[in-house]
Amino acid sequence: MKKLIICHLYGNLLNTYGDIGNIMAFSHEARKRGYEVETDIISLGDEFVPEKYDFVFFGGGQDYEQKIVQEDLLGKRDELDNYIEESGVFLAICGGYQLLGKYYYDAYNNKINGLNIFDHYTENQQDGARFTGQIKIKDNLSKKIYEGFENHGGVTYLSKDQKALGMVIEGNGNNGKDKTEGFRYKNTIGTYLHGPLLARNNNLCNDLLNKIEERN
Repeated sequence: MKKLIICHLYGNLLNTYGDIGNIMAFSHEARKRGYEVETDIISLGDEFVPEKYDFVFFGGGQDYEQKIVQEDLLGKRDELDNYIEESGVFLAICGGYQLLGKYYYDAYNNKINGLNIFDHYTENQQDGARFTGQIKIKDNLSKKIYEGFENHGGVTYLSKDQKALGMVIEGNGNNGKDKTEGFRYKNTIGTYLHGPLLARNNNLCNDLLNKIEERN
């Protein structure tokens, strides 16, 4: 039987809005294709070995947990960057998405430096406002529709060189202004869509599995 190995980054600390459901949905679809699925939680002090993993998932958490993670994450930066550049399949949601960029601000307006692998950055909304509710987007590449819900106080801005995952049909997306949602680079996706995303959007789940099979 073929084996597919998943890395869940800080899965014991970051699981806002049940985003572990993405791992469950992804594993279910992989098993339907005949894969034996193994999941490793790579957390504080653990080594990340890029060559080992077929799929990496990086979710979000509360400010306290994300600050703890940020300090450890910097020690894994080069290995994660290598995985991304080698077209590893990587899904980052909410706080994970923010941490791949330059910086974000926590609820107390403290600046938290990201990995700076990508050039997006995240500011806080004024007066503690948040984007909440259902969101629907259209993928810029596949033209497929994805649905989920968003709940974030940060507003994220992509650099001129970054490509958005999709455009907002309903909801707010990255910043509520330019209609962009998330970003895509090679086989890496960052997004604010919860749901869990892969459980609600089987089309995206299978597209990610297809990317893995293309690499192998």
